[in-house]
Amino acid sequence: MPDITVVLPSILQPLAGGQSVLTAPAGGAVTVDALLDAVTGDYPVLARRLRDETGALRRYVNIYVSGEEIRRLKGLETEVAAGQEVLIIQSVAGG
Repeated sequence: MPDITVVLPSILQPLAGGQSVLTAPAGGAVTVDALLDAVTGDYPVLARRLRDETGALRRYVNIYVSGEEIRRLKGLETEVAAGQEVLIIQSVAGG
């Protein structure tokens, strides 16, 4: 069964040991919440950058499952199936 792929933007890659892609085994559909737990387990700084102390997704972090922003779906409860790609985008403020 194919893994679930999580693609990180370049700004977050140093927090994941320089990796641009993290993978998690998929025994079936998992929630985005569980997927984040799985792929950030070894990267606590990355985990804190994505979610706040209550576990909620930070305002400036957008996560897409098959091109759909999860806030428009079921948020962190959105299901991801084996073989799907999850894209994390961090908004960058600037002026």
